[in-house]
Formats: sequence, structure tokens, C-alpha cells
Amino acid sequence: MTVVYQTTATSTGEGRNGRSRTDDGVLDLALTTPRPGAGPGDPTNPEQLFAAGYAACFHSALKNLAKAAGVDATDSSVSVQIGLVKGEDGFHLAAAITGELPRADRAAAADLLEQAHQRCPYSKAIRGNVEVTLSVRDA
Repeated sequence: MTVVYQTTATSTGEGRNGRSRTDDGVLDLALTTPRPGAGPGDPTNPEQLFAAGYAACFHSALKNLAKAAGVDATDSSVSVQIGLVKGEDGFHLAAAITGELPRADRAAAADLLEQAHQRCPYSKAIRGNVEVTLSVRDA
């Protein structure tokens, strides 16, 4: 395999209540433990960062597959909801991915979402370890 890109992020402080910074300094932010009621002005949390990265990666895979299939992906979007779930053996993540392809019929959109789930590097990384649900948002 050939490494196409790599980066490093370092966490300091108290972990979830600390700071994370990439080696190039592009990302440098305070973090907080996820909590109900958090809102604007509060530091971000690791689950938000994961959701943002996953959504971007998945959307890229979806758009590439749509283009290859001749499906117009203009105004498409992908939302990823990450849940921090507590089970008998500790904390886990769960993901719910919602895709919107306003110019595709529902069946085609659902098929493209499933294909994107097979192709997206984030999906591949968590496969078999994180429960992921896929759904199509009606335009």
C-alpha cells in the first residue's frame, strides 16, 4: 500500500477536557466531554470532530459514486450523527448516516448510500466495531 496522506494530532491536558492540535497547527482547539445542553460558545468534543470528518469523507465517496452512475449529485448532503453509548462493557460509538440526493429517486439514493458505506475509509475503519444505520432524507 502507498500512503497518500497522513497527519498527526496531539492531545494535551485532561484528554476529553483538554486540547488537540495537529502537527501543522491548522487544527488547534479546546475539547470538552460531551454533555447535554452544550451549545454555542462551548468547546467542541471528540464525537463532533468524528462526525464532521466522517460526513465529509462519506459525502465525497457518495458524490464520486453518483458521478460514475450518471446520477446528478448537485445539492446533495450527508449528515452523520455520532452517539456515545454506554453499555455493560463501557462506552461505545454508534453512527447514523443520512444522505440527501434531491435529484435521484429514493431507490437509487439508497443504493448509492450503501455503496458509499462500502467505499468510505471511515466506514471501512469502523466496520464490525460500530453500529451504523443508513437512511435517505426526502428532498
